[in-house]
Amino acid sequence: MALIGVQEGSDMELDLRFESVHEGILVSGTANVEVTGECGRCLEPLRFDRDVDLQELFFYSDSASLSVEEDEEQHRVESDSVDLEPVLRDAVVTSLPFQPVCREDCQGLCSECGARLNDDPDHHHEVLDPRWSALAGLAGTAAENDAAPKSESDEKEES
Repeated sequence: MALIGVQEGSDMELDLRFESVHEGILVSGTANVEVTGECGRCLEPLRFDRDVDLQELFFYSDSASLSVEEDEEQHRVESDSVDLEPVLRDAVVTSLPFQPVCREDCQGLCSECGARLNDDPDHHHEVLDPRWSALAGLAGTAAENDAAPKSESDEKEES
């Protein structure tokens, strides 16, 4: 599932200009779409408007200015009309952020328990490296020995 996109069937505001040129029809302008998704760090829902610039030349069917390789990659005027859907889709998709975030300083989720770090920035867990677990017991006993009051017999043994 994609983190972000434009919902199918959602409204789109287009401000386009169609110009007849020698090779075909040049379409240029902007599209305003509502983008929805979720933050890639904290999974909060996202919703914002995006203005996308587009410019595409639709070649006439009888245009001789294209080579065979270019011919397959170009858009065509068919039956005196142009299909804007692939052009709009490409323009919108390439303008979307690869890793959307709700805000630039989003802290995301705790890797241990899944808590939202934006809600509790001081949240943390005491994580000990399991490779040191055998030594953790020794550190506790050494600290206890240093803190314990010394008796007279202990002091004699040390001398």
